[in-house]
Amino acid sequence: MSKKLRVAVVGLGIGKAHLQGYAEVRELFDVVAVCDLDEAKAREVAEKFDVPHVTTDFASLLSSDRVDIIDICTPPHIHRQLIEQTLAAGLHAICEKPLVGSLADADAIAAAQAKAKGVLFPIFQYRFGHGLQKLKHLQAKGLAHTPYLTTVETSWRRDADYYAVEWRGKWATELGGCCLTHAIHAHDILTYVNGPIKSIYANLATRVNKVEAEDCAAISVRMRNGSVATLAVTLGAAEELSRIRFMFSDLTVESRSTHPYRPGDDPWHFKGKSAEIDAAIDAALQDFVPRHSSFAGQFELIYDTLVNGAQTPVTLSDARQSLELITAIYHSAETGDAVQLPIAADHPKYGDWVPASRRFGFGNE
Repeated sequence: MSKKLRVAVVGLGIGKAHLQGYAEVRELFDVVAVCDLDEAKAREVAEKFDVPHVTTDFASLLSSDRVDIIDICTPPHIHRQLIEQTLAAGLHAICEKPLVGSLADADAIAAAQAKAKGVLFPIFQYRFGHGLQKLKHLQAKGLAHTPYLTTVETSWRRDADYYAVEWRGKWATELGGCCLTHAIHAHDILTYVNGPIKSIYANLATRVNKVEAEDCAAISVRMRNGSVATLAVTLGAAEELSRIRFMFSDLTVESRSTHPYRPGDDPWHFKGKSAEIDAAIDAALQDFVPRHSSFAGQFELIYDTLVNGAQTPVTLSDARQSLELITAIYHSAETGDAVQLPIAADHPKYGDWVPASRRFGFGNE
């Protein structure tokens, strides 16, 4: 039997979705502990997922000889601290989005990992949906040629009860608004398929709830490959959905699953510009072999990295690229100018992307 990796999940908000992911690949992982400041919640979740150990003390996990990986699912403002402690303890770390709160933090984390025994794995679970993986399969076979236009739509609903959680909606603890906390995975799909961004121009607004950061966004993007893209986000949708379209010179690709939190999943629609292209697409997809999707899909590949030496499924460079986009979005919204990427250490927002005004106005303000 293959070696199982032992995991402790810290933070049981989105951490519950991680636990479900581990349950789908239980032949690869043993979840040996859960940790949350709310002990009653931790015990309830542990019972549901049959986890043997419950703690409210993160430090106790670092000194345990029963843990290989700490999976960090806490509020964003403490990610860097917990990552650094985990790596210093010689353990592997998995961490939810946003990885950290600035590009300076991202570079510091990369430096810490370079000296550490453990490996840090940023979470970008949307990448592993079967529909998106089919597009990557077609790209690898040379069936998606010159990119023209990409549209990414994240239309979700977050009402006042969502922001009743004390750390949400605040720059100091959530680190940003809808572009960071909600649409970051969908926006990662843009660069996962099309590569690096050249420049962006962002319009942001706070329209839905009286919170500090943005909850609506319209962003214009130029990619380094010459294509263009639009990113549209709102947290005020009556009907939630996420939708992505890629227009290439030879085909159009569209996510047809409008499930708001799994846009990478099947069904995806592939339409070529000719019957011959359609036939080539159909033939190429015949040898597509699906693996697990979403969190389970990324966890399966993390296992392959740690046990079998496979390529890391999502790199720290990938995570930094997503934070670079966030930095550019907030800088553009603050200055009213287009922002060029990449962003280096001499950029005014390298150490802190929070706009000076800290508000995008509410309603008609």
